[in-house]
Amino acid sequence: MPAWPSFSDAEILAARPPRRPVDPWRPYAFLTEPECQPDGRVEEVATLFLTNRECPFRCLMCDLWRHTTEATVPAGAIPAQIDHALARLPPTRHVKLYNSGNFFDRRAIPPADHAAIADRVQGFATVIVENHPRLCGEAVLRFRDRLAGRLEVAMGLETVHPEVLPRLNKRMTLEDYARAVAFLRAHDVPVRAFILLRPPFLSEAEGIDWALRSLTWAFDAGVACGVVIPTRPGNGMLERLAAQGLFEPPRLASLERVLEAGLRLRRGRVFVDLWDAERFFECDRCGPARRERLHRMNLTQTILPPVRCAGPCAMAG
Repeated sequence: MPAWPSFSDAEILAARPPRRPVDPWRPYAFLTEPECQPDGRVEEVATLFLTNRECPFRCLMCDLWRHTTEATVPAGAIPAQIDHALARLPPTRHVKLYNSGNFFDRRAIPPADHAAIADRVQGFATVIVENHPRLCGEAVLRFRDRLAGRLEVAMGLETVHPEVLPRLNKRMTLEDYARAVAFLRAHDVPVRAFILLRPPFLSEAEGIDWALRSLTWAFDAGVACGVVIPTRPGNGMLERLAAQGLFEPPRLASLERVLEAGLRLRRGRVFVDLWDAERFFECDRCGPARRERLHRMNLTQTILPPVRCAGPCAMAG
C-alpha cells in the first residue's frame, strides 16, 4: 500500500477555514439549469441548495460544510426554504433538493418535515435528493411514497481506487455503495453517482484512468447517471496536501477526455460538473469555448469536435 497519510476527523476539521454565515430559513442558493433527461429531451431543472446541519461524515475533500449550520434547523425551516426558492424560480418539471450532505440524515432534514416537503414538490415529475449510501433505508421508501413524481437519489462514489477511497474518510466501502444501489433499484429509485476527477494522491494520468474505472464500476452496479466532478481546493485540507505535493487540481483537458470516454461507453447519461470551470482554464483564448463545448456535450450526450486554439495552447482534448 502506498505511504500516503490518513487523517482523522479532528485533523480535517482543524484545517478548515471559517464557516460562512447562513440563514436556516433561507436556502443558501437556488437556480434553474438545463439537463438532458433519460429520454434525451433537454429540460430545465430547479436546483435548491438547502441550508441545514452539516453532514456527519467528514470527507477529506469536501467543502460543502461551508454553507451549513452546526445544529439541526428548526421544524418548518426546510419547507420554508423550498417555498422561498420556488416562489422566485420559473416553473420546471424537475427539482433537485440538494442539502450539502444527506437528505435522510435525521439531524439534517427533520423527518417531521418530510410530509410538508413532499407537498411542496408534488408538481414535479422528478425529485432528486443526495444521500450517503449508509443512510439508504426505509426512510427513502416512505418519502418516495409521498411523492407524485419519481424520486432519484444521488450518491457520492468518489473513486473506486482501493487505497484512495479509504483515505477520503467517507466511512464507506464499495460494498456499502453497491448494496445501496441494489436496494434503491429494487424499489424503483434510480441512482446518479458523483465521481471525482483526480482526488488527492493521484497523478493527472491516474486521475483520468481512475475516474473512468469508477464510472464503469458505477454503471456495472446499476447506476443510471454519472456526474464527474473535478476535485477543487478550498477546504483547507486540500491546500495542505497540495503543499506536500499530494494534490493538484485536474486540467481542463482531463475533464474533456473523461467526458468523451464516458459518452463512448453508452451505459447511461454522463455529465461533467462545470461549476466554476474558469478556475481550470489554462488559456483565456480557448477556455470559454472549451467550456461551452463541454456544456453542449452534457446536453446532447454526444461527442462534439474539439476546440482548436488560436493562441499558444495545444488543441483541446
